[in-house]
Parts: sequence; C-alpha cells; structure tokens
Amino acid sequence: MTDSQPLPSHAQAVVIGGGLIGCSILYHLAKLGWRDVVLLERTELTSGSTWHAAANIHGLHDSTNISRLQHYTMGLYKELEAETGQGCGIFQPGSLYLAQTVEREQQLRLQAAKARYYGMDFYEIGRDEAERLHPLVDFAGIRCIMYEPQGGNVDPSGVTMAYAAGARARGAQIHRFTPVTATVQQPDGSWIVETPRGAIQADWVVNAAGLWAREVAALAGIDLPLMPTEHQYFVTETIAEIAAMDRRLPSVADRDGEYYLRQEGKGLLVGAYERDMRFWAEDGTPPGFGHELFPDDLDRIEPNMMRAIARVPAVGRAGIKRVINGPMIWSPDAAALFGPVPELRNYFCCNGIIPGFSQSGGLGLLSAEWIVEGEPRLDMFGWDLARFGSWAGKAFTRARVADQYANRFKIHFPGEERAAGRPARTRPAYQAQTDMGAVFGLNYGWEHPLWFAAPGEPREETAGFERQNWWAPVGREARMPRDRAGIIDISNYARYRVTGPGARDWLEALLANRIPAEPGRSCLAPLIGRRGGIAGDFTVTCLGEGDYLMIGSGMAERYHKRFFDAVPLPARTTWSSVTGAMAGFNIAGPLARDILQGLTGADLSPAAFPFFRSARIEVAGVRCIALRVSFSGDLGWELHCAEADQLPLYTALLGAAAAKGAGPVGARALTSLRVEKGYGSWGRDYSPEYWPQECGLDRLIRHDKPFLNHAACAEVMQRPARELLRCIEVQATTADATGNEPIFDAAGRPAGKVSSGAYGYHVGKSLALAYLRPEISPDEPLSVMVLGRPHAARMLAEPAFDPEGKRLRG
Repeated sequence: MTDSQPLPSHAQAVVIGGGLIGCSILYHLAKLGWRDVVLLERTELTSGSTWHAAANIHGLHDSTNISRLQHYTMGLYKELEAETGQGCGIFQPGSLYLAQTVEREQQLRLQAAKARYYGMDFYEIGRDEAERLHPLVDFAGIRCIMYEPQGGNVDPSGVTMAYAAGARARGAQIHRFTPVTATVQQPDGSWIVETPRGAIQADWVVNAAGLWAREVAALAGIDLPLMPTEHQYFVTETIAEIAAMDRRLPSVADRDGEYYLRQEGKGLLVGAYERDMRFWAEDGTPPGFGHELFPDDLDRIEPNMMRAIARVPAVGRAGIKRVINGPMIWSPDAAALFGPVPELRNYFCCNGIIPGFSQSGGLGLLSAEWIVEGEPRLDMFGWDLARFGSWAGKAFTRARVADQYANRFKIHFPGEERAAGRPARTRPAYQAQTDMGAVFGLNYGWEHPLWFAAPGEPREETAGFERQNWWAPVGREARMPRDRAGIIDISNYARYRVTGPGARDWLEALLANRIPAEPGRSCLAPLIGRRGGIAGDFTVTCLGEGDYLMIGSGMAERYHKRFFDAVPLPARTTWSSVTGAMAGFNIAGPLARDILQGLTGADLSPAAFPFFRSARIEVAGVRCIALRVSFSGDLGWELHCAEADQLPLYTALLGAAAAKGAGPVGARALTSLRVEKGYGSWGRDYSPEYWPQECGLDRLIRHDKPFLNHAACAEVMQRPARELLRCIEVQATTADATGNEPIFDAAGRPAGKVSSGAYGYHVGKSLALAYLRPEISPDEPLSVMVLGRPHAARMLAEPAFDPEGKRLRG
C-alpha cells in the first residue's frame, strides 16, 4: 500500500521519518513558509516508538532553554486542535512533583524560581492542597511539593496526526510506505533521495527517523552515537476510587522513587527506568520492525513498582490490565542529537529524543528556524549533535546510555562528572596527573584535570547543589596562582592552523576583529552568529607571513566547523584542526616569569615580551609557541607544544614551580580565577543569544571591514542592550551560584540571571557573572536564587580582582 500521490521531483526539504518529531518538523517548516516540503515514512505514521509512548507532558527542566522549548510545546497542542480539527487527546489535570531528599527539594525550588522568572506556572503547594488534588497519594516523608497546573498527557497518535494535518493544509506532502534507500549528496550541496517509488532532489535532508536514525544516517556516511533500549510501563485495571471521581487526577513525579505515575482511563499508568536495564538492537534496528512490542518482564522493574505502591497503595490493590514493553533510542547524555551535520552540507538531524511529547513542538520550531533562517532563536548547544565527535564510538555510547537509563531520575548536579564510558581520550600526561592525585572531567572526549587531591584526601568527588568535598582543595589551588604561580593544563583548548597566502584574508572574512599582520602580534576576535550574537571567541596569533595559530573553545570545535566552512578559502590556503596534535599549559601568577625564565633562553622581560605578544621559544628543550596571556587574569604565558612533548614540558614546569612553592592547578580553580577577574567563557557567558554590546565584546568589533554575518551584527548593535554582563557579589555561605539562577530586584521583579558563578578564594567572596537589566546600579539590592532561595547580592562596579589589569600586564 502506498499513498496515491506521485513523488515530486524536487523539494526544499525531505523529512525522513513519520513519527512525532518528523511530523512536527514538517509542520513547522511549512509554518515558516516552506511549502515545497515532503515527508517520507517507511510504513505508517507513528511506527517505531511514537505509538506506544506514555506521552506525558511537563514544562520545567534544569536547562532554562529546554524549559522554554517545553513550555512552547505544551501550549501548542490546543492550538493544533483548533487549527486542524484533529483531536490531540489533551489531558492537563496538572502534575505534582515530590521531593523526598534535600537535594530534590533544592532542584525543585530552583525550577520554581525559574518558572517565576519566566512567567510559567510551577509553584509550591501545601500537603492539604496536594491531598485534595490527589487523595490516593501517601505524602509521608515528602519534604516539598510543587504543582504544575498544565502538566498531564496527550494521545500519541492524535498529536502526530494533528502535526501531519497541519503540514498538509499548508501544502506539505506526506508519503507513507515509501522507505528511503539512498541519500546522495550532489556537488551543489543538494541531495538525491532515492526510494522504490522514485527519487527526489532535495535542498535539505532531515533525518527524523527515530529508531532507524542510525540506518538513515549511514546512507549519508554518518555514524550517530545512539543506542536503543527496552522500556516498560503498565496500566492497572479500574480503580474504584478513580471511577467514583468526577475529575482527572494529576500525574505524580516522584523521581526519588524512580518511577512516574498518571491516570489512564479509570486506572493508573506506572512506568520505571530500572537499574537492571536491557539494550535492544545494538547492531541495527530491524527494517521490518514497526508496531511490535517485547515480552513483558515486570520482575526487572519490581523495586520501582514497590516504591510506587508504597506511595500510592491503590496501585498494589489493582490488577494489571496491560504491560507495554517497547523500544526507545538514546544518545550518550539522553539529550537530542540536533542540528546540521558539520561535515555535510544541508543534512539535518533530530534524533534521540526521550520526553518527545514535552519537546516535539519546540524541537520542530527550532529545527525549522535553523534550516530556514540559518540559526535557531535559542542557544541549543547542549543538544547540538556537534557536542560529540568520532571519539563517541559504540563502546562509549553503550556505557553512557546504560548509565543514563539506569539513572534517568537521578539529579544531574552542576559540574557533576559521571564515570561511565571513560576514559575515551587521554593525553601523554594523563598517567602522571593521575599519580599526582588528579580528579578528571570530560571535555569533548578528553580527560582533563578538574583538581588535584593531596595525599589522604578523597580521590572521588561528591556532587550536589551545595559546596562539595572538592571545595577546599580547589581553594588551595586557586590561591596558588594569586600568591605564587600555578601550572594549568590547557590541552583541552581547540587549536587551528591557518596557512597559505590568503590566511589573513580568510581570518579577516571570518572574524569580527582586525587580524594582526606582524609576526608575534595577537588579538581576541569574536565570531558572529546568523542573528548577530556571539558564536565564538578566539585568540589569533600571527606566527609568520601566511601562518596563524587560532585558539578557541575545545568543546565547540565541531560546532565551529560550520562557521569556518561558510567562508570560502582563498587559493592555496587551508585551515586545519591541530587540537589532537598539540597540547599545552598556562603558567600563571606573580612568580610565573621567574619560573619560566629559568627554563628558557628567551628574554621574558616586559619590554622584550609584552602582554598579548607571542614567540617561538624553547622551554627545557621543548619547542613551544608562547603567548603572553592568561585566562586566570594574572601574569602568565600559554605554552603550546607538540602532543608528544606534553609530558616532558609538564615535568620541567612542575619541577621548576615546586622550588617556588607552586604546582598544578585544575579547571575548577581556573573557573574561580576567571570569575574573580570578570572573564566570560563561551558556552556560559557568551553565546549566540547575546549581542556584542551586551557581553562587553563590542570593543572587539570592527565595522570598517566585512566579516561573517556582519549585517546581522551591525543591525543588533544599533539596538539598545537588553541586558549587560556584570560582576556580582552574593551573600552565600554553603553554596555558590553556578549558572542559570534567576535574579530579582528589591521589588521582586526579574532583574537578570547568572551565567557563571564560583567562590573567589583570593578575594574571599562568593561571586558570579550575570546578565542584568541595564538600569541596575551597583547600590541596588538584588536577590540571587541560589538553591532556589533568595540570597542577598549586589552588582560590583568592577571585577573583584585586579580591575586595572596591572598584574596581567606586569
């Protein structure tokens, strides 16, 4: 059976996959004005994982932008019903969120503060009100109850069909029983999409193939880090108390109990993410799979069931009406793989979505914006598929998915590092750092020292919203570069070599600042996004005529490739990543010059080697590119060397440093140091959502030359700043701001939000970088919602450390 309408010969976009997400993307593409769009589905719409989903909807998430995305989705379903006449089976009796632990209470209070900031409905209620809303729940032992009035569930098939109907009404075509057999890129960037019914030439291909995302990606030569698992929920027989009610019960999110529960018919639906999880179809999803389910295996989720029964005893008294055991497909961090594939032209992915019915509308809208307009309105780097590289292979993906599934409801605390699948990539100094007590984090696959435990101190860090066991050791490290010197591993930075006769011209066309022409000169240069915001910030140094080293964010290396490839290279000019071929260290602090001078014959005096200059020097016999710059805000040099020389260079630096009472410093201390200095970091304080004049980078924009997205930059810089990046001091004693905490003024109005936070060990203050309304003044009292509760704060007129830059330039 096939749809009778013939395939078109051409389409602006072909969406592959007729599940919830594919139909949402098709709908939103059409809504943004693309009428020549086609969806191809191998069997029936909703096949795969859509049809059997529990289809719960909720608005709040630990990530602010994902909360926005989910809030949009929840409001869209009623609009879809009105627009299309297709019922979405919307039930919104509300959702109750329960906290059994201090940490869960802190998480929920943070989410409530964000809801207040953004005008969303999510607030605390008392036990009496909770018992009235859901009389079947035993609230014993619950510390805090939050209520989300719009929470509930929808009908999976109804929502999918509504998206499809809305798309068709706008001119889009849907072809069922039309499997894609090949996707072939053409020289002009378009694609030939082949099917048994013929071929379509498409400007864009969108992979929304759900369980078959890996197989569809493989047709284009892509390997997506995805892995399917089984997932079970069950529905009870009719429960008399529910049958007697004239209203629907709110759903229950008891995440400390590791289950979810809501009304289904006149019974209850209970689902769980069990510790004893099961993978499925590890080597590929069977092509004939569609509306099948797996055999029941309730013994696996028995511990979760028993906790649900303890909380809602009616579950234990009711019989089980049916069990659903079906597949889901996961990414290594349980977030979507979202965005254009950097290595291909016009190939978009939207895969690995777990709470699809909470996110389908937002993902469809942002996908359409990215395809049609070149960039989504929200910074979605946390979901950008470019966050993973080829290092995220099958073994890594399998281990991470197992951890994500089994700990689905475990809080992911700020800065928490989980061990599953690691190490994926290590440098030559890894073992030496391990022997020195290093506790590592993951940075774009690389193991990177976060802090160093002294003999007798725990080698495994705890995690939570409050200060943890690493707080004091990190303080010891952070004071070292301020008092003496520290050796900071910066091998996780991304490094690029740009060479050839057109190297400077290409960099000028790419970046917004003027690029130095004289060897030894360096500059900071922003990269501008399609909407005029900050897509990146780079240090560029001229090594010689037609030879440049560019240094940027390591985690954004694959992300930035899209921008680099958008600027044509002049003849005989190339750019290449040398991140894997190079390593490096930053030696910083008032004794940095003395320590380094003892290892090199180069003249490091202020006159011979001034601030922001570079030179090729030898350090203890190791050839280095030395830059007079430091992200700590103190006197320092970055030393970049061949990866093979990393360990000898590290050994020499540490040996010389030890004689001065200095030593290794990890990434957590560096965060404290940069926040003291007021330095922003891309991905936290800088992003495409922020305009240059809002984050203080407008001084680095040169409007007297063309550069990538210049027109958009010029346009937004004509507008008044919405918020300004400021330094603030917070009155906190047990926890520090980490990012995304809302800020309110004395009248209770939203004043801004934290972008980065840390304790400033040198200045003895809890500090944060925050975007505040422009009219906020230093003497105005503020409240920062650390732990979801108000903490008094004030804006600082200047950075807490060395505001005049005397030590940095000394």
